[in-house]
Amino acid sequence: MTLRPVYLDYNATTPLEEGVRSAMRPFLEEHFGNPSSSHFYGIAPRQAIAKARAQVAGLLGCRPGEIVFTSGGTEANNYALLGTARALETRGRHLVTTQIEHPAILAVCAFLEKTGFEVTYLPVDTCGLLDPVSLSKALRPDTILISVMHANNEVGTIEPLAQIAAIAKAQGILFHSDAAQSPGKIPCDVNELGVDLLSLAGHKLYAPKGIGALFIREGVMPARFMYGAGQERGMRAGTENVSQIVGLGEACAIAQREMSRTRDHLRKMRDRLEQHLQKAPLPLRINGHPEQRLPNTLSISFLGLDAGRLLEEIGLTVAASAGAACHDSSLEISPVLRALGLGPEWGRGTLRLSTGRMTTAAEIDLAADEIIQAVGRLRA
Repeated sequence: MTLRPVYLDYNATTPLEEGVRSAMRPFLEEHFGNPSSSHFYGIAPRQAIAKARAQVAGLLGCRPGEIVFTSGGTEANNYALLGTARALETRGRHLVTTQIEHPAILAVCAFLEKTGFEVTYLPVDTCGLLDPVSLSKALRPDTILISVMHANNEVGTIEPLAQIAAIAKAQGILFHSDAAQSPGKIPCDVNELGVDLLSLAGHKLYAPKGIGALFIREGVMPARFMYGAGQERGMRAGTENVSQIVGLGEACAIAQREMSRTRDHLRKMRDRLEQHLQKAPLPLRINGHPEQRLPNTLSISFLGLDAGRLLEEIGLTVAASAGAACHDSSLEISPVLRALGLGPEWGRGTLRLSTGRMTTAAEIDLAADEIIQAVGRLRA
């Protein structure tokens, strides 16, 4: 039997939970009917979608009717930004976001700029935190939307969403958050966070790829994103992907039920890895906020090294990312690390290591030893 590398790239994607696979199976095999059909074969799929919607709502602390299923986090982000911009453009054409957002936000903003909107990209501090005061100063009478991620996918820093939400509410501005990385790792109650829209990606919390959801607070009406029949209360046309929706619902139910245990395990494994690496006599630094950080995320930079070469050295033993999975093919420092002020001497040698529910202490020790030895070989 060939041993597979230790998987430490859970921020890129997660394997399916066994419970998720079990929940999906009947809708891949037996219950094939169209949920819009009024006959017998549409009943089970229709009921399953309603159950899944309630399960997602349970994790986010909202009403089931405030959940719209999408093809993933990217579509949810597109819907939130494009839909809001189109719905409110007669009131204003200015949006505010940060320099460390995922490309699924930044690319949409760039598109909006080409169509006559203005976007302010706010800087963050060296830990990746946005200052709510700087946000407040950036707002204008024509600002219609603020979009700030809940937790950064590269360094794990958790943004002060509740403070930002209070500022947005006081100014009558809608507030969206890309929360792809946070559900299942930290509490993500939309009422406590104060957001009006929130994006969720299934494959980040042990559900399938190709499914996500957008929370849209009651009373918020982004312009329709897809046209066709009346699925998703007329907000997203197209026959529902029943098995994937069921998988997302079950993943959210598991995440809600296991939140405390999962968070403790992720942090224990992450801290074990971080402490092991820090004991080595190597010039390294940890990126992101030391406390306000996802419990599973470790962004670590090795002075003077190239992350691509390091990943090649450890590839048979450890699966990880160079900064972010989206940037693995590039030798340039990721925009997030640049925004934190890392120069090339540190930035190019950055690994993102992220633990998951399946990570074991033995895997952590093996991975840490392999990374330390590989760094030593490259420095030599």
